[in-house]
Amino acid sequence: MNEIKIAIIGLGYVGLPLAHLFATKYPVVGFDINKLRIQELRNGMDHTLEVSDKALKKVTKEIPDVKIGLFCTDQLEHIKQCNYYIITVPTPVDIANKPDLTALYRSSETIGKVIKKGDIVIYESTVYPGATEEECIPIIENISGLKYNQDFFAGYSPERINPGDKEHTVDKILKVTSGSTPEIGTKVDKLYKSVITAGTYLAPSIQVAEAAKVIENSQRDINIAFVNELAKIFNLMGIDTQEVLKAAATKWNFLPFSPGLVGGHCIGVDPYYLAQKAQQYGYHPEIILAGRRMNDSMGKYVAAEVVKLMVQNDLKVKGSKILVLGITFKENCPDVRNTKAVDVINNLSSYGAKIDIFDPWASPKEVRHEYQLITSQQLPNKIYDGIVLTVAHSHFLNMDLKSILKSNGIIYDVKGVLGKYVNGRL
Repeated sequence: MNEIKIAIIGLGYVGLPLAHLFATKYPVVGFDINKLRIQELRNGMDHTLEVSDKALKKVTKEIPDVKIGLFCTDQLEHIKQCNYYIITVPTPVDIANKPDLTALYRSSETIGKVIKKGDIVIYESTVYPGATEEECIPIIENISGLKYNQDFFAGYSPERINPGDKEHTVDKILKVTSGSTPEIGTKVDKLYKSVITAGTYLAPSIQVAEAAKVIENSQRDINIAFVNELAKIFNLMGIDTQEVLKAAATKWNFLPFSPGLVGGHCIGVDPYYLAQKAQQYGYHPEIILAGRRMNDSMGKYVAAEVVKLMVQNDLKVKGSKILVLGITFKENCPDVRNTKAVDVINNLSSYGAKIDIFDPWASPKEVRHEYQLITSQQLPNKIYDGIVLTVAHSHFLNMDLKSILKSNGIIYDVKGVLGKYVNGRL
């Protein structure tokens, strides 16, 4: 363990917290192709807010050759002396909801240029079962000229980062580990166990670990789809879904899921990875894809419900002013990847409404780049026909919404956090 030197490939929401954690005990080189990101981290700042500036500055080093600490770089030569390579790059889906492994392929190419005999590469990126050994390892073999499980080895330890969660940090979430051989599995497990205070679980194979990760979020997706469908049914019946869920939760084994918009880089993406692999084996996954269709329909449904309430309150929809509260994919977090608040916004815009977006967490520059939408981190000084809360940022919970609303204006609460004075909610 004294000879370990770790390279973390990809310094985003997953990679940076992991790099910081390992850097409290080992020499770590954080590698990312984004030069601006590297400069930001060298200055001791993290725009994702996953690692505090104070904690980051405490471990950040200015040179790569240190006994303990984190050196961030975009130069390949700085990771050549490492013997553990941990890949934490994004694995999104494309516009047709098919797995996009581009970043994974490129990072594997990077590792192929520097990996040496005896080294271990560990993947954390979410993939379908088999992707590590079927897609990534051959790339490393081809570029390095080394033979898998003879010259170099692999492991898979699925990320369990929960963006914005300061209670369940990376060290406090039990980690699944695996290796390409039983011996390597033990080494990988020992490495993570040395920093993960919550402990580890050594899976019997890389494929088992890959499958375990992809079903975690698929399970949540399906359960949320179920309560989203309930919300649609109970709305037609004039029954308050939130009250139904409260009553049902009095039974000890009732699972507490709430209706809402399902976005982000995990729950709204991972099920497609499993579905794609299942289809390659000739099986059409009906429940998984039905859950995805239900959850992807919710933005359009919310917009239609808002329009219905406006019409009922004698409000003209075309040209109306609507304030959307929140555009990140979850509360108290700046992450806007795959946010479904955008679906609500675009659908309301299609009715001719004029939309203002207020989100104190989201970067206006990033939102404009990703979605071509204008957002503000300050509350606009206007009076609105309608207000739609899409994200339960704590900042919104104590706002006096009535003061910025017309007398006959409507409030729609997607998250069910504003109480009963709203006109509608899921």
